[in-house]
Amino acid sequence: MQFNDERPIFLQLAEQLEEAILTGVYEEETPVPSITEYSVAYQINPATALKGINLLVDGGLLYKKRGVGMFVAPGAREKLRRVRRERFYTDYVEKLVSEAKRLEMTREELAGLIERGFEDNGN
Repeated sequence: MQFNDERPIFLQLAEQLEEAILTGVYEEETPVPSITEYSVAYQINPATALKGINLLVDGGLLYKKRGVGMFVAPGAREKLRRVRRERFYTDYVEKLVSEAKRLEMTREELAGLIERGFEDNGN
């Protein structure tokens, strides 16, 4: 993983781990790398790694087993899907519908464009 300068590293680390949970790289009830492993692998301060991991602990996506490590919480994948779907709606769908209305498109025209997008991407 390569970090960019636009956002704090701990946020980028948390998002990378969220993506790994969402895509099934880390299944529920399985361990994730330790703070030390993250800090060594990405050459970041352990406090930075801890801050990113703690975001996921606070969000109920990870839990700590004392003396054992960090694990993916039960239901984490579905929780992430719900959050990301809502974010998708606010970040994309609301803007898409607003622009379609400005262009005086009908629902059917917009649905047709979405269908076309799925077809063009092989889905």
